[in-house]
Amino acid sequence: MTIFEIIILALALSLDAMIVCFSYGLIINANKVKNSLTLSLSFGFFQFLMPVIGFYLSALVYNQLKSFSKWIVFTVFVYLALKFLKSAFGEKEETCRSCVSFLCLLGLSVATSIDALGAGISIKFSGEEILKPAVCTGVITFLCSMAGFWFACLFKKFPTKYIEITGAVLLLYLAVSSII
Repeated sequence: MTIFEIIILALALSLDAMIVCFSYGLIINANKVKNSLTLSLSFGFFQFLMPVIGFYLSALVYNQLKSFSKWIVFTVFVYLALKFLKSAFGEKEETCRSCVSFLCLLGLSVATSIDALGAGISIKFSGEEILKPAVCTGVITFLCSMAGFWFACLFKKFPTKYIEITGAVLLLYLAVSSII
C-alpha cells in the first residue's frame, strides 16, 4: 500500500469515531479537554488495535464476527442515541457522565472500530505489513475525533435540547448505516 492509500483508508475508518465525538461535543459541557482527550485516545487506540487483531487472527475473528458485527454496531449506536434523547428531555448531567464511563467508551470504541478489524483482515490477505497502516489509522482517528469534538463546541449556542436531539439523530444515522 502506498502512503496515500493508507491515509485514505485511515480517513475512511475514522469517520464513525469523528461523528460520535461530534455528537459528544454537542452535549458535553464540563471537563471538555479531559473528555475530548479521553474519547479521542480511546477511539485512536482501538482504531490502531483492531486492524492488528484482524491481521493476526484474521480467519478466526472474521468468521466469528462477520454474521453479527453490523448488529453489534447498530445496538451500541441506538442505545447511545436513546441516552441522548433521554438527556434532551430529562436529567442532563447524569447521562453525560455515564456516556463517558469506561464501559460506554469501550462499547463505542469497539463499535466504531469493527471496520478497522475488517481492514486488518484485508491487509493480511493483500500480503502487506500491518504496522504502518495501523499506526496511521490510530493517529488519524485521534486527530479527527478531536476535531469533531471541538468543532461541535462551536454549535453550543443552539438550545441544548435541540443539540442533544441532533446528536441522537447522528448516532441513529450511524446505527442504520451500519446495517445497510
